[in-house]
Amino acid sequence: MSAFDTVVHLIYLLCATAFVLGLHLMNAPATARRGNQVSAAGMGLAILVTLAVLIQGQEISPYAAWALGLGTAAGAVAGLVAARRVRMTAMPQLVSLFNAVGGGAAALIALGERPASTQAEVTGVLDVLIGALTFSGSLIASGKLAGRVPGRPIVVPYGRWISLGLAVVAAVMAVLVVGFDGGVWALAGAAVSALAAGVLLTLPIGGADMPVVISLLNACTGTAVAMAGFVLESTPLIIAGALVGAAGAILTKLMADAMNRPISAIMAGGYGTGDAIAVAAGAGSAPVREITADDAAIQLAYAGRVVIVPGYGLAAAQAQHEAVALAQALTSHGVEVVYAIHPVAGRMPGHMNVLLAEANAPYEQLQDLEESNPAFPRTDVALVIGANDVTNPAARRPGNPVSGMPILDVDRARSVIVIKRSLGHGYAGIDNELYSDPRTAMLFADAKAGLNALVAGVSAYAS
Repeated sequence: MSAFDTVVHLIYLLCATAFVLGLHLMNAPATARRGNQVSAAGMGLAILVTLAVLIQGQEISPYAAWALGLGTAAGAVAGLVAARRVRMTAMPQLVSLFNAVGGGAAALIALGERPASTQAEVTGVLDVLIGALTFSGSLIASGKLAGRVPGRPIVVPYGRWISLGLAVVAAVMAVLVVGFDGGVWALAGAAVSALAAGVLLTLPIGGADMPVVISLLNACTGTAVAMAGFVLESTPLIIAGALVGAAGAILTKLMADAMNRPISAIMAGGYGTGDAIAVAAGAGSAPVREITADDAAIQLAYAGRVVIVPGYGLAAAQAQHEAVALAQALTSHGVEVVYAIHPVAGRMPGHMNVLLAEANAPYEQLQDLEESNPAFPRTDVALVIGANDVTNPAARRPGNPVSGMPILDVDRARSVIVIKRSLGHGYAGIDNELYSDPRTAMLFADAKAGLNALVAGVSAYAS
């Protein structure tokens, strides 16, 4: 091994270390930004070193090197612009698009690379199948999240039989590639089958299950990238893909557990996501008690302990800064304030944590479901901001779309204030029984406007 090769392997080891360290730092909100930066630096260094290896070994022409460099720069600029311009409420669909890009790129690598061994053929087929399925499935998921595709479960007639047929076709194509030197045409057939399967598997999944789907597709993207690494014999790709795949798989399991949903049932589609099952009684047919902002502010100011429960309504109104301002006003008035965050609040894992961290909410005030629920009985006021299904007491009874889903026990607080624009449904498509609870008061307002009014009321009362 030459000195150049030794240096390259040492740099690749450094890059892999950066990936692992970055993933570890992402475990906590306080260090997540640094973790992203460390991982990005490691990947940037790996790309530069790979280009240097290709040029030094004269494996590509100077024109191809320039094309790769320009393509890398264009992709980096596009990613930077998209990341800076995207609203936090649109972050889930951007993540889905990134999943699609990663899976599609990995599949194209296998389609364009001539396999040199049986291992390369096997991993190439897996790369194409997983990457193509991830590409089309992520595009559908992104469309559902963005509202371009209906969020409700869309069941294609005979869809499961068609998916089974596509699986058989894909298996036949895989056998042709590995056992009979089927070549690029067999790989292309496998890719087309996987693309169609991705659409058919994602369409029947409803909006309430999208956090789990995003995590699962992220795991698939990582696995496809790892397979591409085996095809190219690229150590950084194998390590990075394996880390993403493992992290995505673990997160998928955690999200499914948080919703009390079997992953197999979620992927079967139409499970617990508004599939025409009605609740026996709900807020839409029962009277609710309305409250003014001034009365709500006085109630909050008199409280000893307030729990703020953020939901997607807060994210849609971009009201995270106002929520933190209210918490600061209450804290300065001597009120104990914490945030209770459901694992699947919003449209992707960690959505609420990121929003509140962006608004500089103290990390020690952010509590998960297991930490929050035991404390609700001794909470004076639970302030629910645009959270729907994750606070619905109907989850404790069988026979409805949210049955069995772990919820935040806000109805066990001494009193509840809900900020919401209307009595509209959440992703599950059912009424929230919390709204008609005698201890619940509804403040009908946009989250940002309602919180601003509460901040002004608390400040006026305190002065």
